[in-house]
Amino acid sequence: MELLAINWSSVGLKVAQLILSLSILVILHEFGHYITARWFKCRVEKFYLFFDPWFSLVKKKIGDTVYGIGWLPLGGYVKIAGMIDESMDKEAMKLPPQPWEFRSKPAWQRLIIMLGGVTVNILLAFVIYAGILMMWGEKKVYNNSLKYGISVEDSLMKSFGFRDGDKILSINGNAVENFYSVIPELIVSDSVAVERDGKAETIQLPKSLIGKLVEKKRSDVPLIGIRHPFWIGGADEGSAAEKLGLKRWDKVIMIDSMPVEFLADAAKLIEKNKGRSVNVVLQRGNEQVSSTWAIDSNGMAPKGLKIIGKPESLDSANVLKYEVTRYGFFSAFPAGIKLAGEKLGWYIDQFKKILTPSTGAYKGVGGFKAMGSVFSGDEWDWEHFWNITAFFSIVLAFMNLLPIPALDGGHVLFTLGEMITGRKPSEKFLEYAQIAGMVILLSLMLYANGNDWFGWGRGK
Repeated sequence: MELLAINWSSVGLKVAQLILSLSILVILHEFGHYITARWFKCRVEKFYLFFDPWFSLVKKKIGDTVYGIGWLPLGGYVKIAGMIDESMDKEAMKLPPQPWEFRSKPAWQRLIIMLGGVTVNILLAFVIYAGILMMWGEKKVYNNSLKYGISVEDSLMKSFGFRDGDKILSINGNAVENFYSVIPELIVSDSVAVERDGKAETIQLPKSLIGKLVEKKRSDVPLIGIRHPFWIGGADEGSAAEKLGLKRWDKVIMIDSMPVEFLADAAKLIEKNKGRSVNVVLQRGNEQVSSTWAIDSNGMAPKGLKIIGKPESLDSANVLKYEVTRYGFFSAFPAGIKLAGEKLGWYIDQFKKILTPSTGAYKGVGGFKAMGSVFSGDEWDWEHFWNITAFFSIVLAFMNLLPIPALDGGHVLFTLGEMITGRKPSEKFLEYAQIAGMVILLSLMLYANGNDWFGWGRGK
């Protein structure tokens, strides 16, 4: 029965965005290897999006290279002649080296070829972020401008000591200018300073914060939000809310004779009255208007109701200060590089947490399901899509540089060792290292996707 509750249109939208995002990243990553290999006159035998064991969906040979699309969407690859890679073409390696082969090239050229994919991913992140800053601008809610402080949306955050109305002063001793940066910085930090009832207090966060959040749930509900009154934003045409005559900027001030100051207060009262009707008093200009709302079994009422919550609207109500800074062509690129650097730094902090068992962060390691979940399921939001794709590009570059055989970082490590010692690893050693690396990667992929579906890391 649970399957019937799945919003398949939302799932399909997320899957489509994930496939497009990964296809862009994989093609351009492999193009980085391809173009540098061709630059140094290496023969590239295959260029594939996705893997093609046994058969391909599409393939066409142009010159010396077969271009194609495989059926197994776990990545992609270029097969460079004379290179020990995932193809494990041992027969070709038994033949004498040829001038067009990877193994015949000097170490510095092989190093550049191996770094080609990572380099393209880094450049891609710069370009995407620059494009976002030009098209949509840098959005900022000034953290110190929140008139009513924060709304604690997650009960776990309350158990850590956060309270509705807290104003966040600093995280790990560093002031946070943009409210949009609060949650990302909070989950990798140890302490948060808040202002509560006019006094400064420090909340110590547990080392196992990420692990506790993962154990509790994975949902779209944010940890904290912006506290603000319950203003009506309008109603869908023909909906129950429209029939009630609700108007934009009507303010809910009372539900069943209980005073309501903020949206969160109203949410609690509505939740308690599932399946019932409640009397609502609205402030409309200088007059008060009474209304009767029917609450459905899911705690939603009335259908078609819109709530004011977007930062630009809250700015106009003097609840906060919201700013959008758009960049020109030349200023966008340095700003894009800076933004990519900040995202990389945050991801490295997360990665350190994952490698520290006491944090429990390993429980949150996810595969394709977790990746797909970060895309919008309500509509195709291009700004959000490109933000996620740019971040994935940074992650792909970082992960590929890890010194694991079968990843670019493993090949780079061996090549650097050769350049330092002057001794080239034997092809037999490279074969065994490639196999070991592939076993490690497949195990990690199995764990991550198992964690997605079965909660292996959470002991469930």
